[in-house]
Amino acid sequence: MMGYLRTAVLMAAMTALFLGIGALLGGTGGAMVALVIALAMNAYTWWNSDRAVLRMHDARAASGPQGKALERLVHDMADRAGMPRPKVYILQNDQPNAFATGRNPENAAVAATTGLLTRLSEPEIAAVMAHELAHIRNHDTTIMTITATFAGAISMLANFALFFGNNRNNPVGIIGTLALMILAPLAAGLVQMAISRSREYEADRIGAEICGNPLWLASALERISGLAARIDNESAERNPATAHMFIVNPLHAHARDRLFSTHPDPANRIRALREMAGAQGQSGATGPWG
Repeated sequence: MMGYLRTAVLMAAMTALFLGIGALLGGTGGAMVALVIALAMNAYTWWNSDRAVLRMHDARAASGPQGKALERLVHDMADRAGMPRPKVYILQNDQPNAFATGRNPENAAVAATTGLLTRLSEPEIAAVMAHELAHIRNHDTTIMTITATFAGAISMLANFALFFGNNRNNPVGIIGTLALMILAPLAAGLVQMAISRSREYEADRIGAEICGNPLWLASALERISGLAARIDNESAERNPATAHMFIVNPLHAHARDRLFSTHPDPANRIRALREMAGAQGQSGATGPWG
């Protein structure tokens, strides 16, 4: 419950930031224009984000023996979790990773890289896909689509700020406008990342419940995070705005400050999962895919 409350507070902060920038740059009219832009952008991304993201990463519908095995695994867990079966895709990428997308559980998809399927064990793959199913069940894909839209819109407004800098109705003046250009996208990015981090912990917890063993997900996170730091993910590097969707940051950690990471520290996530397993008295061998 606290995770959902924190997310609601952060999303409210993102909305207030967006409307506030619109008001500062153009008064009440600016705030209304900003609101209309936000609603239009959210409506567009609501319907098209899943297809757009899958195209960005050149995802292909699961096929062949490996793809069909993954599809059966995902659908079996979705059935066990009492949720709609998502579409299953595979990315030709050697970096082990995965993500979920879609506007709601009835119109969702999960995608796994070939690196994930070849480098992890079946229980670890099951745990990763359970984590992605948790994102779908929690409506995180919708939440992150909306926050990404707001962050992009705030950056857009900041880029337009100079056009309003000499507007007599602009109360912040040219100096304030320049400050907005720098600080507004930074603040929006920080809020977006805070939302993403909080949703990852919740998806870890529920994903562990879906797959049946927290230690499988802990093991998967440990292996993926180590390999992701060494193996390039070219499609993610070309589209860094989608990095928050992956189970582990697909961008090389050494190239970005931890403050701006879209994911919690893997060590903290692994520790929480091991504590969860200890509280449940579980070992690495239990569960339907052990």
